[in-house]
Amino acid sequence: MTSPFWETTPLEQMSEQQWESLCDGCGKCCLHKLMDEDTDEVYYTNVACSWLNSKTCSCKDYPNRFQSGEECLKLTRDKIHEFNWLPETCSYRVLSEGQTLPEWHPLITGSKSAMHAADESVRNKVVYEIDVLDWEDHIQNLPNR
Repeated sequence: MTSPFWETTPLEQMSEQQWESLCDGCGKCCLHKLMDEDTDEVYYTNVACSWLNSKTCSCKDYPNRFQSGEECLKLTRDKIHEFNWLPETCSYRVLSEGQTLPEWHPLITGSKSAMHAADESVRNKVVYEIDVLDWEDHIQNLPNR
């Protein structure tokens, strides 16, 4: 039995298809973040990009996401170490830190169902910027507090 590609192929050597398939589709990277100017601590909010479908946790126009006017960033193999704002469960981050994919990952289970069941997605947990008055009221993590 052969090992799966994510266990044998370094991130920088993966094909574009392999790289894209690592994304578990949780939608966490599509949430707006706030950064403390003094400590560089990242605070995750439940405020979603307007292109995020809150039921599927997918971009409403993925092929054109960089032309949408939103601040969508392309995650690339050569700059993965710069994306320290990615959630700790993000497959790109997990693999770049030498860890293994979690058991609920769609590459392991074959669907997003286990990820949603493990409560690892933003499904039906977001608000959109138009509904936000005070961003700090939407912080989901409170590090060091």
